[in-house]
Amino acid sequence: MNMKKIDIFRYLKGDKYLWAFITLLALFSFLPVYSASTNLVAIYGEPNTVFGYLFKHALFLLVGFCILFFTQFIDYKYFYRMSILSIPIVSILLIFTIIQGKELDGVNASRWLHIPIINISFQTSSIAGLVLFIYCARYLAQKKKERMNLIHSFFPLICPIFLIIGLIFPANGSTAILVFISVLIILFIGGYPFTGVIGILLMGIIAAGIYIYSVIKWGDKNPMNRVYTWKNRIENFLDHDSEESYQMKQSKTAIVLGKKFGRGPGKSVLKAFLPQSSSDFIYAIIIEEYGSIGGILLLFIYILILLRIMVISTKIQNYFCSLLVLSVGFPIINQALINMGIAVGLFPVTGQTLPLISAGGTSMWVTFFSFGIILSVSRIIDDTPCYMEKRNFS
Repeated sequence: MNMKKIDIFRYLKGDKYLWAFITLLALFSFLPVYSASTNLVAIYGEPNTVFGYLFKHALFLLVGFCILFFTQFIDYKYFYRMSILSIPIVSILLIFTIIQGKELDGVNASRWLHIPIINISFQTSSIAGLVLFIYCARYLAQKKKERMNLIHSFFPLICPIFLIIGLIFPANGSTAILVFISVLIILFIGGYPFTGVIGILLMGIIAAGIYIYSVIKWGDKNPMNRVYTWKNRIENFLDHDSEESYQMKQSKTAIVLGKKFGRGPGKSVLKAFLPQSSSDFIYAIIIEEYGSIGGILLLFIYILILLRIMVISTKIQNYFCSLLVLSVGFPIINQALINMGIAVGLFPVTGQTLPLISAGGTSMWVTFFSFGIILSVSRIIDDTPCYMEKRNFS
């Protein structure tokens, strides 16, 4: 029996603490997803069942762990080489996604790319964001010993950033903003001049402002256009005297009902009334069932993951590897904090899922792939300075 355990753990490469945190979150996710799926059954009815949604979640997790397992064996230098080739590929996918854009229940669904032959859909923005993070890490590593500024980096860095984010923004503004913020953090950590980071931030604000103004001024109030959804959400969030959205009301009610120790696993009352209770607002259900203590413990686990990411990045004697770990790791924590902040009313509703907890497909798999990259890099911590360092990123 011991021999079998040893054989299994022998194939788990990289940081063991990170493996433990990922597994812990994945296993815990079954409880809130199982509980919150009651809402989905109430909406869609038969033949869907709670066990059906739970099985689907288990299948997504299984695929995710397979992605994690195989990614840990990939040499990091392939991520370096493929990042520049991936930018045009994801750009084409995003364009196809926009062209294929459809209306689903009166809402813009052009963030999903549907493949008709195998009848599956995936969210291209999640993949594009990850590719952009790796590309930025590559550029910063290449220019480590050079003087960087807005003019010299306009075509090789700024253009790809605004190309990807610009293709995501019209249909998925919250994801575009999250990607943009993550990119700015990566640039700052990677040694890009602070004035340059501010310049890119201002360019992003101006570009977004021009787009939004143009749509409001000359566009029609089509439900396919997300600008009016953003406008309503922000206005409701800023106006404390206005009626809050139904989702936010139910989320806050669930949190209040949870108190310190919660109502108990599976005993949420609001799960049947809170839309997206198994994905976007799953944190509210967790607090209702496990109390504020459970919500704080979950937040603490994400903080521990952040600390492991920082430890791994500082131990690696390779600049690109350090940037790569931070570039793919920070956005996961950012997304988790934003999801939690939305549930407790700190941010407007955006539709961001809780990494490794919320039910879902593409976002979950991209998260597993990102952690796989971190685990792959963490394998070389005790190795001698490796390939890219010797070649000076040339």
